[in-house]
Amino acid sequence: MAEENFTDEEAAFLRHVRFGELPKRVLPSEMVELTETEPRQDWPDSVVDRRSWDGATG
Repeated sequence: MAEENFTDEEAAFLRHVRFGELPKRVLPSEMVELTETEPRQDWPDSVVDRRSWDGATG
């Protein structure tokens, strides 16, 4: 298949057709800082009834 060369305007049009309009830009005041954490270590990986592990009585 031959590679086609598009002008910048044609490429922009094709991107718009393929992906649509971009969402509005997120302002710095709307951003939040995320803190990555490790999973809880006090629960086994496979627990059928978590209530028995989190201290709740049932």
